[in-house]
Amino acid sequence: MYDRHPDVSDEELGIRAFQIKKMKAVERAIQRIRHNMGPAWANLNDSEVEELEWILGELWAYIARAEWDELAFGRLGMSDVIRTLTLGSQLRRHARPSIEVLRDVEKIVRQEEAEEPPQ
Repeated sequence: MYDRHPDVSDEELGIRAFQIKKMKAVERAIQRIRHNMGPAWANLNDSEVEELEWILGELWAYIARAEWDELAFGRLGMSDVIRTLTLGSQLRRHARPSIEVLRDVEKIVRQEEAEEPPQ
C-alpha cells in the first residue's frame, strides 16, 4: 500500500482534489480570456479579476466537465466580462435563483444571448 497521514480522511482528500481541479480549470479559462482581451485586460482591477475567478469557479462546479472543455473562454471580450461580473454580483447577493444566474453565465461563455433579468 502507501503511507498516508492517519488524520486525513478520504473525504478531505476528495474535497482538496475537487478544489485543485477547479482552480486549475479556472486558471486556464482566465488565461484564455486574458489572451483574447489583450491590452483591455489591464482595465480590470484586482477585485474584478478575483470576482471573475470566483464566478467561473461556481460555473465549473455547476456544469459537467465535458461541457466545460467546450466553453468559448477565448472569445470573451470586455462586455462579456462585465456582464459576467454583474451576474456574479447577483449570485453573491442571491438576487435571483443560483441556477438561473449560472445558466446566464454559461450562455455568455457559449456566446449565446443571456436572458435579461426583470428590473
